[in-house]
Amino acid sequence: MSEVDDAIAAARSSWSRISTADDGLFAPTQRRAAATQAIGKRLTRIAIADAAILIAAVVIGMIVPLGIMGALFVMLALIATTVFLAVQTPREAAPPPPEKLRTVDLKVLPAQTQRWLAAQRDKLPTGARGVVDRIATRLAVLSPQLGKVDAADENAYELRRLIGEQLPAFVNDYAQVPATLRDQPRNGKSPDEELVDGLTLIEREIADMTERLAQGDLDSLATRGRYLEMKYRGDSDAG
Repeated sequence: MSEVDDAIAAARSSWSRISTADDGLFAPTQRRAAATQAIGKRLTRIAIADAAILIAAVVIGMIVPLGIMGALFVMLALIATTVFLAVQTPREAAPPPPEKLRTVDLKVLPAQTQRWLAAQRDKLPTGARGVVDRIATRLAVLSPQLGKVDAADENAYELRRLIGEQLPAFVNDYAQVPATLRDQPRNGKSPDEELVDGLTLIEREIADMTERLAQGDLDSLATRGRYLEMKYRGDSDAG
């Protein structure tokens, strides 16, 4: 097993013996991206609703003249719809359950894992949230790379195992530890400290996997750079 496997297995074993029963999760970049996406969706809904009202008004006007009162009614309907959709708080979809993370499409797994982590924020100590922010950032960087990864590839299997199985299980195990015992040292570390250490290892492993997946692109870029340098710098020197 890898260092990550060893650390997680040790922490889970320790927590299972003693278990008897505000910073945002996302880094600032992810929060800004999420806010921008939410605004874009809201504007899209407003545009679609207003367009539907205008089309309906045109169709009705072709049959029955609307007149001044009809035009006023259409204007009021546009204003009311726009204001309503602008201030309405959209309902967020429930986070995926941990068991679903094991089977979702690999391309959406990082985003689904981020959503699941967001729902766990109240279960995590303050000291772990900075690490979770970094994990969220790593997952955001990793996500675009998965479009070219074969689901049957060994890298895909390792990614799914790490962020779809081990990470949720690790956080869930911590949540099962009684709150009064989470800051109590046992075998040299408290559960809070074990959580931070384990999440740090997971964050590093995601970073390593991201670099491995990008290796082909990095090699291609370096090769292209050497080709351009040899061709055009050589031509310049010759001239």
